Amino acid sequence: MRVKTGFARKRAHKKILVQNKGYRMTKRRLVKVAKEALLHAGAYAYNGRKERKQQFRRLWISRITGALEGTGVKYSRFIKLLKDKKIDLDRKVLAEIIQGDPAIFQKIIEEVKR
Repeated sequence: MRVKTGFARKRAHKKILVQNKGYRMTKRRLVKVAKEALLHAGAYAYNGRKERKQQFRRLWISRITGALEGTGVKYSRFIKLLKDKKIDLDRKVLAEIIQGDPAIFQKIIEEVKR
């Protein structure tokens, strides 16, 4: 006896089309095209999540570099001195300190310079 996949296939197609809500033209109407669009969207989303982390790291580094201007310590040297003094503050925390309380950051610079 032959088994037809009517209900199961319709449910699978419906799942894809629901996920493609808001897409334009055939990308939301035709199952083959919609499936391809969904795969690409997933890849772009994955890459975007990785890229966001890179962008934030770049932002933190530029904030730290800006705060170090005029202190006589360059960014790379500052990070090296932090590691040598066993001060475990990452770039994110340092950037938040710079924004929240610059006086504390100045104290960190003085500590590192000693």
